[in-house]
Amino acid sequence: MNVQWYPGHMTKARRMMQEDIKLVDLVVELLDARVPVSSRNPDIRAMAANKSRIVLLNKADLADEAQNRRWEEIIRAEGAVTALVNARSGSGLKTFGQLVQEACREKIERDRRRGIKNRPVRAMVAGIPNVGKSTFINTFAGRSVAKTGNKPGVTKGKQWIRLSKEVELLDTPGILWPKFEDEEIGLKLALIGSIRDEILQGQELALYLLGFLAEHYAGTIAGRYGEIDEKLPAPQLLMEIAKARGCLKKGGEPDTDRAAALLLDDLRSGRLGRITLDRAGEA
Repeated sequence: MNVQWYPGHMTKARRMMQEDIKLVDLVVELLDARVPVSSRNPDIRAMAANKSRIVLLNKADLADEAQNRRWEEIIRAEGAVTALVNARSGSGLKTFGQLVQEACREKIERDRRRGIKNRPVRAMVAGIPNVGKSTFINTFAGRSVAKTGNKPGVTKGKQWIRLSKEVELLDTPGILWPKFEDEEIGLKLALIGSIRDEILQGQELALYLLGFLAEHYAGTIAGRYGEIDEKLPAPQLLMEIAKARGCLKKGGEPDTDRAAALLLDDLRSGRLGRITLDRAGEA
């Protein structure tokens, strides 16, 4: 598999970010806690090199708790302020103001010395598509100020959003980089829904996921779909899931396309349990 998906609006969004980042003090990058490496856009890191940084591990409730803790430690060691959050429920967002104060301590102190008071920190919210940026903004603001959607590419254009006296946020469209050097990154982003399902075959994703679960989360498939031998080869395992869930074609033949879609939906919704696809010990 070679994923090369870079629609025209992504190129435009990247150019906008390069210009807009000059206007901000702070870059708030949202990563998906299930894929902290795969959902991190190296373009964003490069553009934010001279800015204060907050990295929020969003959807932490869907990720492995032990892995969450390890990724927090890794990101802090890189010099970024970080926190585990669930933008949809608001979990972890109560401390966001404190994170801003911590990340921008030098800027705030510099303003104080210059006699500048009550100047808000101007922050850019960045991240790849479908990582939850708009949901984070709306939840933190307590009102609907950014468009949301369950498919990539919903956010359009540029929005300045005054969240409080202390913080103004600049929303940006999600951007991906032009080519994934490691095809596993493309697979993992497709699994969490950051790449449109039309781009890749559902069965290909399902077979990759089944292999990953067998290696790292033994018992997950049997726990969700019944007495299934998880040691079966992935294609046969997908057929057994189809049978167990009544995904059958005319004549009783297992419908592996439907079973693959079911498996992916169960992963994305958390029904398979808390799963982290990027393993801290292997990054």
